[in-house]
Amino acid sequence: MDPITAAALAALAGGLGGEAGRQAWQGLTALVRRPFGRAATQGAQNNGIPEVSSGELEVSALEGDPADPMRAQALATALGVRAALDGEFRILLDEWWQRAQTNSSGSEVHNSISGGTQSGPVLQGRDFSSLTFNMATPTTTASSDTD
Repeated sequence: MDPITAAALAALAGGLGGEAGRQAWQGLTALVRRPFGRAATQGAQNNGIPEVSSGELEVSALEGDPADPMRAQALATALGVRAALDGEFRILLDEWWQRAQTNSSGSEVHNSISGGTQSGPVLQGRDFSSLTFNMATPTTTASSDTD
């Protein structure tokens, strides 16, 4: 698993990345709220509560102050410790992190036009929606043979 950096967590908590960042943050908070797996609770205290943080407090703290690097580091550490203790969480966290990285790197746009002459509008960009093109169709005159 690629390490989840405190800077990336702070950026997500601060709303960077637009809608994709917001969705990634929501995915992380939902993941952190999941109960610990069975294997992780074997090393629990007498009342069955794991001795390590689930990450919920750290998520809330970072959400309250995304610019605080200590809060971001605390969350990164809590996620790493929980992933080390809970194999199911580690897998889900890795899947979340891969999606979050893909979505954040998906902001790059590479356009290429090739293959001859284009006979209509060509748009370059990303995330277009609700576009309408009103184009006149070329009229051709049909030749008629008269004998």
